[in-house]
Amino acid sequence: MSENNKRWISRLRNGLGKSSNRLVDGISSIFSDRPIDAKTLEELEDLLISADLGVDTANKLIENISKRRFSADINTSEIRKALANDIVEILGPVARPLDQMTKPSKGPQVILLVGTNGTGKTTTIGKLAKRFQEENKSVVLAAGDTFRAAAVDQLKLWGERTNAAVISQNTGSDPAAVAYEALEYAIANNKDVLLIDTAGRLHNKENLMSELEKVVRVLRKIDEEVPQEIILILDATTGQNAHIQVETFKKLINISGLIVTKLDGSARGGVIVALADRFSLPIFAIGVGEEADDLRPFTAQNFADSLLELPR
Repeated sequence: MSENNKRWISRLRNGLGKSSNRLVDGISSIFSDRPIDAKTLEELEDLLISADLGVDTANKLIENISKRRFSADINTSEIRKALANDIVEILGPVARPLDQMTKPSKGPQVILLVGTNGTGKTTTIGKLAKRFQEENKSVVLAAGDTFRAAAVDQLKLWGERTNAAVISQNTGSDPAAVAYEALEYAIANNKDVLLIDTAGRLHNKENLMSELEKVVRVLRKIDEEVPQEIILILDATTGQNAHIQVETFKKLINISGLIVTKLDGSARGGVIVALADRFSLPIFAIGVGEEADDLRPFTAQNFADSLLELPR
């Protein structure tokens, strides 16, 4: 394992510390000198639900545990390993490396990022820009959240940091016009990637739906294949509310994948397992901090082992 990957796993474990401490301490408490029986399994299920794995996912994991044959003198690390293996089974099909995002047959790769305000959407765009730059790809950023001057300013700062062109217009401008201008610029200047920021005002779903639909419709006047990806940014600290956000945005627009941020500030890291189990949407990356390197591709085994504090 490279030093870079070791550092990332260390940051991931630290970031998931609040979530893993709740699970590991809870498992130790439940099974301390007690056998696996109906009572302890019920307590374990309650623990998993409290860690935001959700009722259905917790029930599935408990059912798997109940079918396993453990030794009479089982220790808690065996239970944690079994849970981690079952979690990997859930997460494995949705874990998708960033480099597996859909590629264009021609022109720039266009990625539209959506999400409610406060999820870290604009920061995530900046972090993605840095990753693409490190892959020697030229990047354009479109400041499509035209209703928040702070979002435009933040994106411009990321543009300076990553040497990415930023296309913006005045506050209150039509987001579709910004996206259209950005795509024209990216094509004319042979850029590799276009990342488009959007507003996230869920208090007015009809306006937001119309706005997002218009952005996609206007982009396709230039190229019917774009955007190649529509990624929903979720804040892990919202816990089960993340399910509502996925449901809402799925109704608004055809989401193709997820990025989950702010795992370091949450005791609700288990929500990723519940989201994967329920929606089966690709998870491209997770974030555990504010630094540019704190956004990394999502790996099922690393996540499960970190969540259950298992050695790697």
